[in-house]
Amino acid sequence: MVITYQGGAFVKVQFGDIIIAVNPISKDSKLKTTRFGADIALISLNHPDFSGTDQVSFGEKNAFAITGPGEYEIKDVFIKGFKSESKYGGENRLNTIYTVNLENMHLCFLGALSSKDLQSDVAETIDDIDILFVSVGTDGILSPSDAYKLAVKLEPKLIIPLYWGNSAALKTFLKEAGEENTKPVDKLTLKKKDLEGKEADVIVLEPTT
Repeated sequence: MVITYQGGAFVKVQFGDIIIAVNPISKDSKLKTTRFGADIALISLNHPDFSGTDQVSFGEKNAFAITGPGEYEIKDVFIKGFKSESKYGGENRLNTIYTVNLENMHLCFLGALSSKDLQSDVAETIDDIDILFVSVGTDGILSPSDAYKLAVKLEPKLIIPLYWGNSAALKTFLKEAGEENTKPVDKLTLKKKDLEGKEADVIVLEPTT
């Protein structure tokens, strides 16, 4: 599995020939975006910063868009979406938290979540997380402190902060985690065995844009 960070809440996950685009940035967004072909697009929020399915349907790949809560199986990828709330951009919005099971690994994307307290039914369902992606440092989403507190509570093996180019928010998040000296990497390449012995370890990815 290869994971790269595209900026904002936009993450590219590739395993073999399958590509998943999580919260692709639309060309209508003020954020800088990238374009590539994906098999699946996960959309947490109905907002140009999260809903650029047009940007990840390219070449021979036409992304299947998942835009809300439910259970899905596409090309042997198992996906669950959970309803939550966001105040992204100063408005109350529906946010979808996604879990993805592939290559015997369990990924969780919190999207534009604004509260560190998940609904009890959601919190009980989201467990055994290998890699957690949490947005920090922009209007209407979790503060660095709340983001780290929630991340630890969910007990993932790895935590990847999505920091929207906000170096101050990232610095605060790393300070909360006691990992101020963590250096960004261009991409994360890993297999299930690489997660052995990990407990809420923080990985910082350098945005590609």
